[in-house]
This record gives sequence, structure tokens and C-alpha cells, in this order.
Amino acid sequence: MKTYSTHEIAAFVLKNFGIQTEVRPLPGELDFNFFLQAPDGRSFILKIANAREKRGCLELQNAVMHHLALKDVGLQVSAVVKAINGNDIVEMADGSSQPRMTRLLTWVDGRPWATVVPHSAALLEQLGAMCGKLCQALSDFDHAEAHRFMKWDPSQAAWIKPHLHLATGERGEWVHYFYTLFEQRVVPMLPALRMSVNYNDANDYNVLVSNDPSNPRVPGVIDFGDVVYTHTVNELAIAIAYAAMGKNDPLETACHVVKGFNDVYPLTDEELSVIFPLVAARLLISVTCAALNRVEHPDNGYLQISDKPAWDLLEKLRAISPELAHYAFRDVCHKEACTKHEKFVHWASSHYKAMNFPVKNGKKVLWLDLGVGSLDVGNSQNLHDSDLLDKQVRTLMGDADASLAIGRYDEARAFYTTDAFATTGNDSQTWRTVHMGMDFFTQQPAEVFAVCDGTVHSFANNAADRDYGPTIILEHSVADDLVFYTLYGHLSTDSLTTMTVGKVVRRGDVIGHVGGRHENGNWPTHLHFQIVLDMLGKQGDFPGVAYAPQRSLWKSICPDPWLLLTGKASDVPARLGAQAIVDYRKEHLGKNMSISYREPIKMVSGSGVHLLDDTGRRYLDTVNNVAHVGHEHPRVVRAGQRQMAVLNTNTRYLHDNIVKFVEAMLETMPPQLDVAFIVNSGSEANELGMRLARNYTGQKDMIVSEVGYHGNTGGCIEISSYKFDGAGGKGAAPHVHVVPIPDVYRGLYRANDPHAGSKYAGHVKQAIANMQAQGRNPAAFIFESVISCGGQVELPENFLKQAYQHVRDAGGVCLADEVQTGCGRAGDHFWAFQQHDVVPDIVTIGKPIGNGHPLAVVVTTQAIANAFKNGMEYFNTFGGNPVSCAIGLEVLKVIREEGLQQNAKTVGNYLKAGLRNLMDQFPVVGDVRGPGLFIGFELVKDRVTKMPATEQAAYFANRMRDKGILMSTDGPFNNVLKIKPPLVFSSANADFLLDAIASVLREDVMRVQ
Repeated sequence: MKTYSTHEIAAFVLKNFGIQTEVRPLPGELDFNFFLQAPDGRSFILKIANAREKRGCLELQNAVMHHLALKDVGLQVSAVVKAINGNDIVEMADGSSQPRMTRLLTWVDGRPWATVVPHSAALLEQLGAMCGKLCQALSDFDHAEAHRFMKWDPSQAAWIKPHLHLATGERGEWVHYFYTLFEQRVVPMLPALRMSVNYNDANDYNVLVSNDPSNPRVPGVIDFGDVVYTHTVNELAIAIAYAAMGKNDPLETACHVVKGFNDVYPLTDEELSVIFPLVAARLLISVTCAALNRVEHPDNGYLQISDKPAWDLLEKLRAISPELAHYAFRDVCHKEACTKHEKFVHWASSHYKAMNFPVKNGKKVLWLDLGVGSLDVGNSQNLHDSDLLDKQVRTLMGDADASLAIGRYDEARAFYTTDAFATTGNDSQTWRTVHMGMDFFTQQPAEVFAVCDGTVHSFANNAADRDYGPTIILEHSVADDLVFYTLYGHLSTDSLTTMTVGKVVRRGDVIGHVGGRHENGNWPTHLHFQIVLDMLGKQGDFPGVAYAPQRSLWKSICPDPWLLLTGKASDVPARLGAQAIVDYRKEHLGKNMSISYREPIKMVSGSGVHLLDDTGRRYLDTVNNVAHVGHEHPRVVRAGQRQMAVLNTNTRYLHDNIVKFVEAMLETMPPQLDVAFIVNSGSEANELGMRLARNYTGQKDMIVSEVGYHGNTGGCIEISSYKFDGAGGKGAAPHVHVVPIPDVYRGLYRANDPHAGSKYAGHVKQAIANMQAQGRNPAAFIFESVISCGGQVELPENFLKQAYQHVRDAGGVCLADEVQTGCGRAGDHFWAFQQHDVVPDIVTIGKPIGNGHPLAVVVTTQAIANAFKNGMEYFNTFGGNPVSCAIGLEVLKVIREEGLQQNAKTVGNYLKAGLRNLMDQFPVVGDVRGPGLFIGFELVKDRVTKMPATEQAAYFANRMRDKGILMSTDGPFNNVLKIKPPLVFSSANADFLLDAIASVLREDVMRVQ
């Protein structure tokens, strides 16, 4: 076969087009392709057609590109460059009697879709929009050559029927299933579908994505060789077939593409009904072509695996109901998802009086709040402990003197947010959380009645699936065009003994009894009642909860049962949406209060290492060190509740709790530190610590760290470089002396200097000399034991020891800020200062000791405390109250009894090892550091210059939020990702975190160097 040198191509282009170019060959399946760069910056592609190509096909391609350019709908496609002689197509000799036809096209910048990571929801919508623009622009275009047979056209898939036997076993079942779906669902509908000339080849190497990784766009496509006149919707189906390959949730992917297409070029109802089978038809064509190639070329190893992505996708599509896909597509196109929904609502509104209540309707009914964040249910432990949940529901019913309690429809619940119920979506874990039925809590053995006339559709004992337990589903044919189903779940096992499929049931017939807990996966005794308009091919069971992003879809399939029972929708308590809260905060709360993340989250519940938003979505919390022993730890919550129910007063009265708490606290301290003051916050602790120091020394000057942070009071802001050197700050006051941050990664002295710690301590000595030159001495040297806002910076060896000595030699005191680093977080030691073999004069403790309750402590020596007793009383209204002390004492007990300090060491080391392994793989990770579970990893654009990758860090934190992980940035350049989770963080949590980190590090935005 003839080949062409770059010299030949350059000469040909110069001769025929008058353009001098540099030439680089490009890959091509059948054609020869060359990239051309002109001296003036223009770029082109020269396409040399294969010898069998027909001129008419090339003329069709040229005409399509010309038409698209005239339409100007926002697409970027190549333009044909005319030769010097005015022709669009120029012949090129190849040494045979048949010359090759060539075309010179303008180059369109972009990356192939296949090389882009990630395929975000926004990018998938852009893909759909781009296909919509193609269809919109080509809707009035026609060309004789487009009316042809094209084997890749889904509408023409009938050609594969004689070859279906090539697939065997399980794959054979998939092929026959989807081909039957094509014949039954698509072929009869073809006459009702719009037709046009289609591009017909939006595959992952023809679709272009812009070169800006931080804001990728889909400008257009290349290669118009498969253009054909066919049904317009095929353009969308083909794009979906390629976009969904390799995705965990192909239906989610398809919905994004459909939405983007419809927003540009609205789809008809008929088109929406055939998208799913047309996607499958395109995949069937792919696997059939691959099978035929294997028959023709049995020795080609590549052909044995080339169709694997298509088979994998067909397997996933086989598990999706075509009806569900149809409804999902309607939903994202802003149509009522289920086509029977409006008919049912109309029928129910006029027939509800003829319905029977499914259980005896008690004289007094209690509406329960079982939603995520429910104050009725209380601590999350109640949700996952069936005994506690049952007891809580019964207590609520007893308090209300209610014989019947109702759990609401369309309520986001936290029952299903454990790992056991997690599924993997395209970007993160996801859970079904939105309740699609109603619960009727009764006393066993309450009778269950048929709501209206019907027949038994199916029944099953689903207890093994931890779902409904014994379940009966009745079918109700109430009109020629309306059939619906009622589902009765959590029944007694013996309810199934008299059931037969097709059995006639009359309104008010007893069909069973509410089951006991032992029959229903230990759920509290209740009936789950649900309306279903389409069983989606299911028998004996049906999803009772829905994914929150698909809420409107499932509400359309499963209408509110209250409509059938009362003719009106059930009452759902009003709750503020996230945007309403944002708007109110902007107007009426402090104007400089920040909100985390590009998309704010409304958090309503917490448990252990997780927080839950108002939809029930679970987030792994890697940043809230305030919840030191885990969010809403049951022991800590109970300790506060018990004491709060009895007494809460101030320290002018005697109480055991303050003594017990201080005793337990001092046991963790060096013996020299044996006096405590109880306050309410870390800021207040540091404020008091400064007062103690200044009172003891008679001095005012403070030595602080660059980028240090110690709190939000006036005094704390005055000594926090992070604030006074940052936005809105006014610089250091004359009595505040800032020393360089002792950062051996990017500071003045680096890790390769064995004397770095001493040199950094030398700056403390110099600061003292400067103030002494003005006749003053230091009051205190205040330092975090690991610098947090500075970027999780570990202090170098000998720094703290020598700095303390310099300060004490000048008569100052040393204050260790352990507000964020204390209480076992450092792993090797209970207090982070202990790893430096020093004993401070004052230690301040904040957030962790109260596990979220406002509690903080200042611990100091007898000498400093005695000096503070100068006649002025120190009194704090809330500091040291019995409730706070009970909580603090329980936190200390939990740390000790649950081994959380050791856990911080073990899991912290494991996590750092994993991060360092990622550092070896990804140049953007410049450093990993921090003791125990107080870790930071720094992102850089260049490891040599250590240029901060601030934009990447912000992107990273928001992408982790997308994946259900809470992270945030710190450091002088906001390029350090901090990891300081609750100490109950496990190695399994670490693995989940590391997998997500690795996933985001592979994305285009994170690529550096």
C-alpha cells in the first residue's frame, strides 16, 4: 500500500493550495491524515481518502460542513479549503491507475472525548447539547448521497438478525432480548419519528472537548464519513451509547445527555419512548460487527477484546427496565415521568371515598417525623439499633396517646445510609433515602385490609433482603387505560399462606396481618403501604425508597398514597431549602461569614465520621476535628442529656463534675501543670492564657508565628498573623513580634538542613533582642504545637525546645495552643507538645474536649495561677458548669476506653503511607506531613520551585465534596488539603478516602509539569 512522506505532503499542499506548512502524520482507520501548521499560525488537516471512497460521499461530507457553518448555531466544525483551481476535492497520484481524492480542512482545536477526565454531569449535558445543535442545524438539510444504507445506523439494525446466533450463553440472551425490544418498541414507532440527515458518529474519538481542563466545553465533532439520512433521535442514541461505556450508572449518564439535547432541540414523546432500545440497537451493531470480524480474522487477538466495553454496557442495560429508562428521560425533559400519573391522580380524586383504610384508623393519629435530622428519632444510634428505634416509636405513640402513627411519604430518611445499602454511582457512593410509601405503626397482630377491589399480582417473603419482609402486591384495573398496584409490606409470614396469583380480592377484605419484628428484619411493627403505577417488570417486591436526585421520577411512578385514601396530598412539614438559607444569611447574618464549597450543603445529622445532608446523602467528614470522638457520640450525648435534665448552674456553687473533669484532665498533663480554668471556647482559652502570661510577667509583648491563628476575639486576632496579615488585616501591632513559620518544606530553612530547628529558634531569640533594645521583654511565646492554618506544619526538631529556652531566659512564659492538636490527635502523645520533649507554662485546649459542645480549658502552673489571684475575681457564667464538665469528662473516658489515641496513630500512619504512595504517582502532590490524624498534603505546580497549586487545591476540595467527602484547604497559599477527622476514623475510611483522592488526582485539572 502506498505511503506518503511528510516532504511529499508539504510539496503537494504548497502546489495545490499555495500554503507552506510543516507536516505531522495523524492516525486514521482507512484514510491517511496529516496535521499541517502554517507559518502564520493557521492549522489544517489533509485527508487522503482510501482508494474505494466514492466522490459522492466526500461531496456529501463537504456539503454538511458547509451547511453547518452557514447555520452558525455555536458549533465548531472543519471548513473545506478550496484549492488554487477552486475545487473542494483534489486528486493525488498514489502510483496506481486510480488516484486518491484529497481534501484540505481547517483544524478544530480540542481533545478527543475519550481522553477527558472526568465526564462530569455538566460535560455530559454539553455533549447532548452539541448533538442537539447538530440536529437543529441539519433539520432543513438534505443531500441525495445521504439516502443510503449505513450499517451503523440504529434504525437499520435489522441487518444483524441473521447473525444473532454468533452470541451464545448469557450474551446470547442479552442480544435476543434487546433485538426483540428493537422489533417490538422501535420498528412500529419509526413512522412517527422525525427524520433528517444525521452526523451519525458521535463516538468518543470524534467528539471534541476544549483544551481548558478547568472549564471544558464540547465545541463540535470531526469526521463526517458516516453521515446518513435517518431518524433524528438516532443522533442522541449513538452519543449515549458511547458516553455510557465504562460508567457505573449508564442510566444516570444517559439522562444527562438527554437533558442537554432536549434543552437545545426538544424531543417528542415518541422519540423519548425509543431512546433506550435505540441505544441498545447501536451496541448490538457494534458487537455483531466485532463478531463477524472475528469470524473473518480468527487470529487477530485485538478483535477478541475490542468489543468488551459494548458488552459490559449491554450487561448493565439488561438490568434496567426499559419503562424506567423511558420515564427517567421524560423526567429530565420536564415532562410528567410516568404517563399514567395524571390519570391516576384524576381517578383517585373522584373515587377516594370508596377506598378502605389499609389498617384500622385509630381515634387519635400521630404523624411521625422519621426524616433525616428528625428530632423525634433523636441520636443516629436509634436508627440503626432496631430495639432503640422500636422503643422510640412506641414512646412517641404513648406520649401522644395515639393508637396509630403514620410515617410520611416523600420523606428523606437516614435508615439506609449505612455501607450495607450503598451503591456506586458514576462519581460517588449513593443511597436510596426518599420514602415512597406510607408507614402505619400499629400493635401486632393488626389486620391489613385491601384498599379496593383487585387481584393478587404477586407476593413474596423479602425478609432475607432486609426490605419489606412478607409482601403482597394487588393489581387494580379501574379503567380501560388505567391499572395501578397497591403494595402491602412488613406483613406476618402467615399472611402469604392463602395467597395465589390472580386471586380476586374485594375492598375491605382482610389480606393479612402486620408482621412482628422477627419477620421483618427487626423493623418496628408497622405496615408499609405504597401505590405503584408501573411494576417495571418486578414481582413480589418493589423499591420503597428512591434516590434523592431521582425524587420527581419515583414520585411520578409511586404517587402519594394519601391521594388514594383521602383525595388529597399528605401534609409534608415545610423546611427551608439550601438556597433560602443562603439568601437569608446574606441579608441578615454577618456579612463576612463564609460558606463551604461551590455548592453549599445543608447538613442536618451526624454520626461518627459522617454527616448527612437534608436529602440523606452521606458525607465522610475528614475536616471536622471539633467532633473529636465522632459526631453525636451516643455516650457524650447521653452524658449531657442526663446532667442537663437535673442541673446546670455556675461555679459559685459546689458540684462533683468540675472536680472529676479537672482531675481527669490533669492526669493527662505533666505534673507541673496542675491548675485549670474552664471556659467556653478555644478563643476564650487563648484570651485568658494571654491575661495569665501578662499578669505573671508584667509584660505585654507577644511572640507569634507567621500564619498562626489563635481565635476570633479582639486579643486573639491581635496575635494571629493568619488574620492581621491577611485580607482585611492591619498588620502586627507594635507589641506583637512575628517569627517565620518553621516550615521545612517551603520555609527559610528546609528539611535538608540538620540545623533548621535551631535556625528557626534563632528568629525567636532575635525577636526578643529587638524588644529588649526598646527596653521590653516578652510576656509570652504562643505557638500551636502543629501549625494548622499555616498548612498542617510540623515543627522541626529542637525548634520548640530552644525557642522555649530563649523565651524563659528573657523572663517570658511559653504557651502551647493545643486547641486543634490536643486530646490524643497526635497519636504518639496525648498532647502534641510532648513530642518535642518540652513542658509549657500554659496549655490551652478547645474544640475537641467538648466534642462540639462549647467547652475549653486553660491549664497552667501553681505559680502563674497564684499570681493571677490579685484581688480581681475571675468568673465565667458558663465556664465549668455541670453539663459542660459532664460532657468533657465523658469525652476523656471515650478517648481512653475506645483507644482513640492509638487509633489516631495507627490509622494516621496508614493514611500517610497511602498519601505518600500517591505522591510517588502524581507530581502535583508536593509534600505529605503531620502527626497522627492531623495531616496535610500540599499541592504544587512544580516540585522544584514549589509553586503553589492554589487553583487545583480549590478544585480538589470541591470535587471531593462531589464524591461525598468533606475536605478543605489551608496554608498561606490555600494549597494544602487538611485531614483532621474525628478520631474514630478507621482504616476502611482511609481506604475510601485514598481511592477518592487518587480518582481526583487523575483528572485533567490536576495534571502539572
